[in-house]
Order: sequence, then C-alpha cells, then structure tokens
Amino acid sequence: MRHYNIPIFISHFGCPHTCVFCNQVKINGRETDVTCSDIKEIIEEHLKNLPKNSEKEVAFFGGTFTGIDKRIQEQYLATVKPYIDSGLIDGIRLSTRPDYINEKILDLLLKYSVTTIELGVQSLDDEVLSKSERGYRSDIVEAASTLIKSYGFKLGIQIMPGLPGSTKITDYETAEKVAKMKPDMVRIYPTLVINNTKLEKMYYDNEYRPLDLEESIVRVLPIMILFELNNINIIRVGLQPSEDLCEDGVIKAGPFHPAFKETIETEIYGRFLKILDLETLDIVVHEKNISKIVGMNKKNRLFFGKRMSIKKDNDLSLEKIIINKIEYTRKEILTKILECDIL
Repeated sequence: MRHYNIPIFISHFGCPHTCVFCNQVKINGRETDVTCSDIKEIIEEHLKNLPKNSEKEVAFFGGTFTGIDKRIQEQYLATVKPYIDSGLIDGIRLSTRPDYINEKILDLLLKYSVTTIELGVQSLDDEVLSKSERGYRSDIVEAASTLIKSYGFKLGIQIMPGLPGSTKITDYETAEKVAKMKPDMVRIYPTLVINNTKLEKMYYDNEYRPLDLEESIVRVLPIMILFELNNINIIRVGLQPSEDLCEDGVIKAGPFHPAFKETIETEIYGRFLKILDLETLDIVVHEKNISKIVGMNKKNRLFFGKRMSIKKDNDLSLEKIIINKIEYTRKEILTKILECDIL
C-alpha cells in the first residue's frame, strides 16, 4: 500500500536553538505558524485528492514539535485525532530534537496516536555537534532513540554530512552508529550554506568550506550503501527544493541538486562496472533500471561508450543485473563497492 504524508509546516516554532546551518523559514518554505483551522483545511484538501486505498500520515515538519508549549501540542494533535478515529488518517508523523524526548512527552504522543517520530540528529560526533551549535551530545541521541523504540513508535533519523568539523570518516562513523540504532527510516541532507545563517558568515569568513557536489557524492555514497545493506529505508537524500529555497541568493554554497539520490545511483552502477574492468559490457536489466545504468545525463553511457550494450528483460528482478551472462544481485553490487571504498 502506497504511503502519503499530509505535510503541516510549523516553521521554527518550538525550537530552542538556532544552529549554525539553520534558516528554517527558507528550508520549509513557510514563514508563519499554522492554526488548528489551517490544519483542518490542509487535511481536507489532501483527502480530496489522495487515493482512498493508501496509507496516510499527517506530518508535522519544520520545527521542534515536542518543544512547543504542551497546550498547543495537544490542540494540534486533537485536531488530527478525529480523522484517525474515523479511519481517514492512519497516524501522525512529527520531527523534533533528541533533547526534547522524555517519557512524559512520549506518553502524550501515544495518547493522540502519533506513529512516527523523526529526530534531527545531524551528527553523532560530539565535536561536530559542538561546532554546529546543536546544544546536545551524542549520548542524548542514543538515549532518545532507545526510548522512542521502546514505546513502539517508528523511528526516523536525519543526518547532515559535511557539517563544520566533519570529515568523510566522522560522517561514515555517524552512519554506522545510526545503523546500530536500527531506525525504520533515514533522511540524508548534505549540508548547504543558506542565507541569513551563521554558517553563511563562517563561509564568507573562510571559517567553513562546504562540500561541492562531487565531494558530497563521494561522502554520501558509502553512507547510502551502509543503510541499504542494513535494510534501513532511505526516504530522502538532499533537501526538497521548495520555491523559496530555489530563489536566487538563498543557497549561497554547497552541494544542492534536485535529484541527489539519482546522482548516487549513477555513481553506484558506474563504480561497479569500473570495478569489473571488462573490455565489453553486455548488460541485461529490467527496463526500470536502465536509467540507473545509463546514468544522469548519460554519464555512464558516455564513459563506457561502445563497450556497453544494454538489453531489457522485464522478467528479471529489479534486484538483479546480468553482465556478460553473469548474474549479480543488488546486495552483491553494494557490498563490493563498499569493500572498495577507502575511508
């Protein structure tokens, strides 16, 4: 059954910190906080258009939901609860900070049928957290994650490769620690320099150098592979490009790409074919995977040229590819690339 989010953006509401990278207004595309009437209107409008036979969650994004005044939290949640009770909505998803999770908070969320909690973790390296002015240490994240899972909520983790003080090694170690927490889903947001943030000043003062697109692909690729091999659902790579985010001058620097995950897929298959180091590449694949083999902007096709031929076979599993009559599984491909990736 297909899953849909009904997004409710609550801007910077509830967040006790301004991290160096954050200009929340530009990230989520909203400047004002919503009322309960707004929530009803958004839900009703989405229900008109979403398939009835689908899983739907109301998703409170953008702020630190559990940092909001408890009275307002309850008003928001109580507005959604009747839709859950009637079966029109399957649950509630929200995002928050690890240091705003405790048993009283989770008891309240359980009462109103919250199903998924996403934590803005960003890094599990204490030095990186400090330089990013997150206001907590990594042990807080681990404790919050354990508590959330003990209550039966689905756990989501958001990380940001390329933060101040980070390296390829520290970012990969963060991913390893996240994998050990066994979240149900992850989001990977390579760090961007957004206007009107402290990170922008650090960038112009030469105190911070953001990753470029190629560097970020190199850094994110092994992280994505690690999560996939651990059966963790990767629900987003790179920020969703809102209209405000795409305005001139909003993104000052960093590896923004509207199809970041697809660029990684291009690199995965390109690297594997290079590892094989074959004179000819007679490839058989399901037609839904042809674009991954060819690559974004035909990158792999152009690199291998006439050495590569591709035939479609829709009886072949999406998890398999045949190269020169030898069958490889997606897991074998990812494992081989990770083995060859030098951190």
